[in-house]
Amino acid sequence: MLRALLLGAAVLAAAPALAQDANRAQTLADIKTELGQLQTEIGSLRQELQASGQAGLQKAGGDSALQRMDSMELSLSHMTDRVEELENKINRVVADGTKRIGDLNFRVCEMEENCDISQLGKAKPLGGDAPTNAPSVTGPAPDSTPGPDLAINEKSDFEAGKKAYEDGDYASAADLLTTFRQTYPGSPLTSDAMYYRGMALQKQGDEAGAARAWLDGFSADPKGSRAADNLLSLGKALGQLGQQSEACTTLGQVSARFPGSSAAGEAQGAQQSLGCQ
Repeated sequence: MLRALLLGAAVLAAAPALAQDANRAQTLADIKTELGQLQTEIGSLRQELQASGQAGLQKAGGDSALQRMDSMELSLSHMTDRVEELENKINRVVADGTKRIGDLNFRVCEMEENCDISQLGKAKPLGGDAPTNAPSVTGPAPDSTPGPDLAINEKSDFEAGKKAYEDGDYASAADLLTTFRQTYPGSPLTSDAMYYRGMALQKQGDEAGAARAWLDGFSADPKGSRAADNLLSLGKALGQLGQQSEACTTLGQVSARFPGSSAAGEAQGAQQSLGCQ
């Protein structure tokens, strides 16, 4: 399990850039479309100018007008080539990152009891199926606010697991929150649920299991209100498991992704304790 956790930490450390790349790819596609439209408009203007005859050409500036159009078309062609090059590069990066996460899920499943590999779904592309304009979160909030699309009993089931943790019944909390994740895949409360599950497992001395829960929680929502807490807890757990290099890298990502947050300050203190360079 440790090997899979380390691989997951490395992949998730790169997830912010990859997610941004996925959003940027859509922007590049828009730019490429606009460049194509500009080229079409310039071509139409050229035809109109040529159709106007010598008088129209002289009025527009003579041969220099055609030369300027040639120059603009050449520049647009170069820009289009550059956009396509960047788009292809981004697609390769996103595909590689998505494959890594899929491999991580497969490896972790192999090492865990009662995990059915045949039930593993295809890894979702990094950055999501479509980009969103949601602002990035700079610090954790106590809990995610449930949206209007929560399933019946979804919030109450989450609250039951959270309450079991707060009451000190850590075994029940871990079980309830595991059931919650299985019952409500893709829930907006998954990140919170995995955070509390990790805390419950840690209280029972299962540091590796806790690290896996926090890894899952961060992976479920790397920009959400609980993301900083999950990433911070994962970094600390890796340090407790003796993986100093990976712990330092993960803790460094807390400050990079959530500057100014309380989690970032705590991560810096943990880095100092580990002797991170």
